[in-house]
Amino acid sequence: MFDEVYQIYEGTVFRPPSEARSLILQATIGCSHNRCTFCISYRDKKFRIKSFEEVKQDVENVLPYYKNTKRIFLADGNALKIPTNDLSKILHLLEDNFPKLERVGIYACPHDVLKKSVSELKELKKAGLGIIYIGLESGSDFILKKVRKGALSKQMIEAVGKVKEADILLSVIFILGLGGKKLSEEHAKETAKVLSEMDPDYAGALTLMVVKGTEIYDEVKNGELELLDPRGVFQELRILIQNMNLSHCVFRANHASNYLPVGGTFPEDKKNILDRIDRILKKKDVSFKPEWLRAL
Repeated sequence: MFDEVYQIYEGTVFRPPSEARSLILQATIGCSHNRCTFCISYRDKKFRIKSFEEVKQDVENVLPYYKNTKRIFLADGNALKIPTNDLSKILHLLEDNFPKLERVGIYACPHDVLKKSVSELKELKKAGLGIIYIGLESGSDFILKKVRKGALSKQMIEAVGKVKEADILLSVIFILGLGGKKLSEEHAKETAKVLSEMDPDYAGALTLMVVKGTEIYDEVKNGELELLDPRGVFQELRILIQNMNLSHCVFRANHASNYLPVGGTFPEDKKNILDRIDRILKKKDVSFKPEWLRAL
């Protein structure tokens, strides 16, 4: 059964940790930006938007096995790029075919959001879009330019504001260690500053993984970027948490790339998270996840 269903997916599956139990459906192939120096996820795919008929066929293929699914994630890298009317049509298709569906999630680049009006986003929410995931990566504009993110912090804050105005749940993702040792403090403080201004419903921390075939791999190999060790990552995380002020946010650092899981709800668990990090940093022998167990 698994092989039969999996054949409809093109390439490797990438999704947020919180979508682990979701049905993954491809509405787009690859990522329309696909130029970030740290990312290799979609390098083997040429971006395209699947036709409604293709998506409909995929739904028909999986329906016998997943009719009672409660969550669906629309892949690949930034399916919010789909024109609003077409995406709304897909969302209604899902609503009509999955009677127990509670939430549909989607990745978005900042420019995908900025190109849609708040009324369009509200229309998508009404059609069933429940959560949008945006990759901030760093709050430092210097680092964002360096990694070729394609957007600066001001644009990302503006995009997030539109999502919040449309009353769609928002999850913001950032990458620990992205600035290396030299820019670690700047990365932590600026990311905390931007996240505080965004004030998302969810915030997720990944830890930088250097993969062969990416530009950042060459930077490390050539000595242009000095990576943080696990302890350095937690020192950076401590600065970030200390400077981050959120009104109500579920924070998680439980991705496969993280050396140890950390999490809680802001603001009430902020002190507990800092205490846990301090305990980790005070220990001489910490069982950090070995590199071979870290994965995208």
